[in-house]
Order: sequence, then structure tokens, then C-alpha cells
Amino acid sequence: MTGVALVQKECSLCHGITGESVSPLFPKLAGQKKEYLVAQLTDFKGHARSDPSGVQHMWGFTRLTSPQIDELANYFSGQQPMRAPAGTAVPNARGEMIFRTGLPEQGVTQCSACHGAQGQGNGAFPRLAGQHAYYVVRQLKVFKLTDERPRGAPMRGVTHDLSEADMAAVASYVASLGRAQ
Repeated sequence: MTGVALVQKECSLCHGITGESVSPLFPKLAGQKKEYLVAQLTDFKGHARSDPSGVQHMWGFTRLTSPQIDELANYFSGQQPMRAPAGTAVPNARGEMIFRTGLPEQGVTQCSACHGAQGQGNGAFPRLAGQHAYYVVRQLKVFKLTDERPRGAPMRGVTHDLSEADMAAVASYVASLGRAQ
């Protein structure tokens, strides 16, 4: 089955046909970095991710072939980048500060160092601009509290001293990036 056929038959149920998931339970994939998508799909295929949500929704994808993974990554990375919904609240000031400068006194590195000045992502580091805030918080908790995301090892150091309130603030901020016009 081709990547596009997989998107139509399976991926679209949770992520939408173009990767613009409307449910905060599922990440938006539209415009995501190809390298990141390939890495995540490869991890799902090889059962390298053990976070409960990933296991529940994606571990059935062990049958994906390398060409299918590449086709899926090409498809979603080629879509119009994910956007914050129209009417999204103004950016969260505390979240913006954490995103841009981090919390040096707590050893928390700024998000923009890896995810780009506008949250656009950078190769192995995902695009965050326009992502669902709820999904971002859930992933930050996975990085902080567990070893369930092997490729997320750099995030463990970033999130170790990030409070839940700060997680929510930075998630709110990145969700507002790339606001729809």
C-alpha cells in the first residue's frame, strides 16, 4: 500500500487527511520535519517508543516498510505547515520567555535553541508552531517523568525542573505560533 493510501485509510482517522488533527489527543503532522517523522515512524515500527499513548495508537504499525515510512514522511512534511486555529489567544508571555530564553537559574534551556526561533523545527527536532497545547504538555510530561521516548533523551535534561505551570505556559505559546490569518 502506498503512503498516500495509508494516509487515507488509517492516518487520517486521527491526524486528518492533511495532517491537521482537530483532536488535541493526536499531534498535528502537517509540515512536520521529514527527518523527525521518519525517526518517529521507525521507532513505532521497531517498538522503541513505550509511552502509553504511542503504544495504544501506533504499535500496530510494525508492518510498515521503509519505503512506506519515507512516503508517509514525504506526504506529511509536504503539507501546508500546521497552524494555530483562528481566534487563538494572544501568546502566553511566560511561555514565550521560556521558549526564547529558557530558565537558566533552573537549568532549563530555551526551546528555540533546537526547535527554531519560530518553532519551525530543525531536522530531528520537531516543528512545534501550531501544535495542540494539550499534546505538547503530555509529551513534556513523558520526557520529564519517563524513559519512554529514547530519542527524547536531550529533552529529559530540559524538562527535569520544568513545573506543570511552566509546561502549560510554553505549550500555550507554541500553540499560538503560526496563527491563522
